[in-house]
Order: sequence, then C-alpha cells, then structure tokens
Amino acid sequence: MNIRPDKPEEACGVFGVYAPGQEVAKLAYFGLYALQHRGQESAGIATFDQGRVHCYKHMGLVSQVFREEILRELPGQWAVGHNRYSTTGSSRVVNAQPVVVSSRLGELALAHNGNLVNTLELRQQLSPERYPLYSTTDSEIMAQLLAQAVDGGADWVTGAVQMAHQCQGAFSLVIGTPAGILGLRDSYGVRPLVLGTLGERGLVLASETCALDIIGADYLREVEPGEWVWITPEGFTCGQWQRAQRKLCVFEMIYFARPDSVMEGGSLYSYRRRLGEVLAQEAPVSADLVIAVPDSGVPAAIGFAQASGIPYAEGLIKNRYVGRTFIQPTQTMRETGIRMKLNPLRDVLQSQRVVVVDDSIVRGTTSRKLVRALREAGVREVHMRISSPPVTHPCFYGIDTDNQDQLIAARLSVSEISQHLEVDSLAYLSWAGMLAATGEAPQKFCSACFTGDYPISPPDTLKRSKLMLEHVT
Repeated sequence: MNIRPDKPEEACGVFGVYAPGQEVAKLAYFGLYALQHRGQESAGIATFDQGRVHCYKHMGLVSQVFREEILRELPGQWAVGHNRYSTTGSSRVVNAQPVVVSSRLGELALAHNGNLVNTLELRQQLSPERYPLYSTTDSEIMAQLLAQAVDGGADWVTGAVQMAHQCQGAFSLVIGTPAGILGLRDSYGVRPLVLGTLGERGLVLASETCALDIIGADYLREVEPGEWVWITPEGFTCGQWQRAQRKLCVFEMIYFARPDSVMEGGSLYSYRRRLGEVLAQEAPVSADLVIAVPDSGVPAAIGFAQASGIPYAEGLIKNRYVGRTFIQPTQTMRETGIRMKLNPLRDVLQSQRVVVVDDSIVRGTTSRKLVRALREAGVREVHMRISSPPVTHPCFYGIDTDNQDQLIAARLSVSEISQHLEVDSLAYLSWAGMLAATGEAPQKFCSACFTGDYPISPPDTLKRSKLMLEHVT
C-alpha cells in the first residue's frame, strides 16, 4: 500500500503571457517551471499564432513533458500554460490542461486553478452532441460553457462573464483565444492570480509572483476577486464582473505558494517566519535545538528559534531530486519510507532535546515515521510544533484533502495525536495567531479547513461524502 503524505495536495498552477516578438512557448515553459510545486501530474502549453492554436500536454513534470524540439513546434504571440494536480477528475492525460475546445470565434484554451462545487449541475446544461465532454474535469465544463456563450452571440469577455456567473466555487482562470488572453478570478479570490509586465508591451498572468521573476517580468498587481482582465494586441482592459468578497485560502500563505512569492503585500517567507515567532510565544518548550521539516517548515522554524532563543540547526536533509515516481519501493523500503525524502543528521541530533517545526499535519502517517527516524538517530526528546491549527475539515475549493474521517485532527484530540506520533509534546498554532500574523483582517481569508466555516456552501451530496465526522469540531 502506498502511503499518502501528511500534506494537503497542491492546487494547480496557471500561466499566461502576451509577448509579441518573443518565444512565448519558452516563456510559458519557464513560468510553469517556477510553478512546478503547485502540480506535478501533468503539464501543458497552448500558443496562439495568427488565430491558430498549437497545444502540447502530457503526464509528468514540466522538464519531462517539454523538450526544445517540442517548444519549437509551438509558435505564437501569446501562450497559456498549466501544471496539474487532480482535484476533480483522475490523473490521466485526457484530464491534462489547457483544455482546448472549439467555438464560433475559434478555438479557446482554458487553464484552471480551483474547484467548482456545482459541477454535476453544470454538466446537465451542456448538450452532449454539441458540447461533448472527453474528460472528467470541471475545467472542461467551464471551457464548453464559454464556447456555448460565444456560440450564442457573445464576445469573448461577455461570454466569460456569462460562464463565470454560472459557476460556484473557486476558479482562477487564464484563457487563450484567437483574439487575446483572458484572466478571470472568482468573486472570493480563493486561489491567487497576479498580473505582471514584461518589457514595453508584454503582459503576464500567473498563479504566483515567482513565475514573473523567473522570466524577468515585473509584478504589477493581483487580479482582484471578481475581476476580469483582457489582454490583446490593441491593449489591456479590465472590469469587475462580480462584487469582491475576498477569501484568499490561508493555506496558500502557510504552505502551497513558494516562500519567495508575494501575497498580501509581503513575501510568504516573512509571513511564515512570523508564524514561527507566534508559535514560540504560544507554545514554549525547554530544548537544545530547533529543526525544520524541510522545505516548507524552514521559515517557521527559523522564526521559532529567533523568538525562543533556542539555536536553529539543520537536522534533516532532504533529497530534493525525489519527485513522483512510478516505481514502487519494496515492503522493507516502505516501512522506512521517510528516508527516501528526509534523512536525519545523527551527529547533530545525538542526545539532543529537539523542537521539530512543521507547517501542518493532515493524516499523521509520515509524521509518525519521521519521529521514529529521529529516535533512531539518538534524539533524546522530540517536541513537535505545528505552525497552523489542526486540519479538521476537508477543502472543496481545489485542495485534495481527504474525507473527514481520514483527517487525524478530526478524529483525535491534540493529546491523542501526540501519543499517536510518539512525541514528548505537541502543540499547534492557534487560529487567532495564524490570522494575526497576516497583519490583515481575519475575514479576508478562507480558513474552512480549520473551522468548517465554508464561504461557498458545497451541496449536501458533496458534504455527506467528505464531512463524515461533522459532529467533531
């Protein structure tokens, strides 16, 4: 049995670039390369050249899917790209994006980050003869809804707005068309989307600012919740299709996005370091060393060490070349599977009382393996500190968290989790502390995975399938 990791699985990454005179396929490649952390199952790029679309997508990492000769076969003046982690629809090449469909005004290519909660209802609104669905994704339904609106007489922007009004859930979209690139964000802004400039005329849309940095683009601003942007050779226009009700996923700030990306006016490294500082104040402990679970726990561990005065050390070495593999380890390797990605430094850890800082625990599987590996390395005491509250509820907006009965904090108390993990002590950051560290109003964020307070109400059927333990809070 292949054990799933303790982390919630990533959202997807979207990218779009208008750059006449440049190799837009290569720009999209590097943009997706910077967004690889957001999805490792498939990658795709669609370019538009004089109204004609060229698209290539396949299973695997960006560097595995694309080669120089493939990128040379993707000419154009603008491009859209996508990295996928499956939240709706299985991990198959037919579900890879961008989704390309035909319309009255030509082919469109849609890249989607997020997840809809009314997918089944929307599916029934499409004629299978005129708007066939070949995948099992909500993204293809959105693309066909846009085609349907355009076929009904709408232009690209009006059609996208009509489509967006039908969709309930989280969606940050980058849509390539023969006329230009559309960016669109749901009114809650659950998933991020930013806008940048490239040279004198180029414009870029991306899930995170790190994708702008890699191609030398400058950050302009975020696409506002409920906003559309329209990039064409004639210029740039934007508008509000629905009133903003800002609810950025706080897990983007805690874990998903890269630490060098900018959100809410600052780098996420700085925010995560502040989480560690608050955690040290809320849950002090007597220890010899602070170590991080790399890489996502590093900023919080540094903040914890600085606030507590306990020295920070590297106690776990990460093998950064371990990605998703189709080769299954032997049973013996599975039993010590944590060593494949993390290996303890014995001479650093021997006989030490150690604070282990991580950003989250979802299932508790690999965390327990990690603690055992630390004990075997000679650690005298293991004190685990988590820089977010307990994850007690599943996400319906583009994060692949399990049914509630598989979330360890939904089933067990903190003391019971501590016993399960075999640690000397365990403490989580408080919900209030997590939000206070943002420096923003708490109501600006979605924290439903910690509270069960869903800003976009999922249908009862979806709730019943995931909220197995709704009586547990």
